[in-house]
Amino acid sequence: MVEGIFQECDDLEIVGFADFAAAKGFQLGAGFFPGLHPAPESLAIFHNLIIGRWPECDGGFGLSFAGVDTTWWGGDMGTEAYDPFVAGRRAVEVRSMERWDDARGRRFPIEMWIPAEGSKYPLVIFSHASGNHRRGASFLCTHLASHGYVVAAMDHSEVVAPELRFRTDENAADRRARMEAVISSRVPDTQFLMEQAIHEPEVDGHRIGIVGHSFGGWTALAMPDVEPRIGAVVALAPGGASNPRPGILPLKLAFAWRRDVPTLYLVAENDVALPLSGMHELFDRTPAAKRMVILRRADHMHFVDNVEEAHEGFRKMVVMEELAALQREMLPMAELCPAEPAHLFTRGLTLCHFDAVLKGSEAARELLAGDIGAELAARGVEAIAAGD
Repeated sequence: MVEGIFQECDDLEIVGFADFAAAKGFQLGAGFFPGLHPAPESLAIFHNLIIGRWPECDGGFGLSFAGVDTTWWGGDMGTEAYDPFVAGRRAVEVRSMERWDDARGRRFPIEMWIPAEGSKYPLVIFSHASGNHRRGASFLCTHLASHGYVVAAMDHSEVVAPELRFRTDENAADRRARMEAVISSRVPDTQFLMEQAIHEPEVDGHRIGIVGHSFGGWTALAMPDVEPRIGAVVALAPGGASNPRPGILPLKLAFAWRRDVPTLYLVAENDVALPLSGMHELFDRTPAAKRMVILRRADHMHFVDNVEEAHEGFRKMVVMEELAALQREMLPMAELCPAEPAHLFTRGLTLCHFDAVLKGSEAARELLAGDIGAELAARGVEAIAAGD
């Protein structure tokens, strides 16, 4: 029923289609909302925005009025049609810009993936891993935008600020000081990005989620401490466990959220840098509704664009001894999950989580609450949900 779909909305009136048309002086027939067959059986009126419900849509809506993205207001075009693993119907515009932060004297390159159809969409912030950049998971950002999200990413301070970059002549004390400065920059970076993105005309600033990988996953988990507008989190192999391996950033998480921020952990079974034991620790500490899904035969780089290149590149590069110890434990890519199943895993479940939380999709909730392992296995992905 429409009443159930809109049960959390204020100032909402459900009216019969014929009654609405008569009240507004419209005549029913082929000329009313041309091209719509059959006519809507009822309308929802919310703050003077009109949304039609069609009898064949099984609880979803077939058209947006007044530029409203109906996937928020009405959910999906039927549970059977919901498939978060395939590309969305919307073309995606990529918008590049630079923004100056007066407070810190830094210029940040920003990338935004925006649905080409004019409307208001939820905002998703993407935070990249240490040593990566704003385009490091464009497969994910493009996928989310094609399904009706504005996605914003930036090059974080350690990329843009010369004083935070690695120096060959730094001693141990210098390195510790630099790492502390890098870590302390992350949340202010992300707050700055969010404020820039929220003023773009396509952004609905009342629905905001964040996703990040590694150091970016830590950033995603740290943001709800300071930003009450964050409504959903996806953490991809995040840092922040209490006993990091040598060479890994010593990140800490307070989890001082003071509210429920539904959180999805997507992690890798064979992650050498950030082992599965640390993922379980963070999951257990998360003070919110939460799920964790483990990608089988995957390592830390399975969440970025060019998986094989990134994995083998790190495995073979010349690094300090602390990181060389990690390299020696890493399996060659030929023994791990290929890139495409890993990308399907990440993009589909990330989208499903945001659809469930930010758009209120019942179909997304049902998928996440069901047998996720079987759902993924049907698509050629080996994964297990935590607790299975």
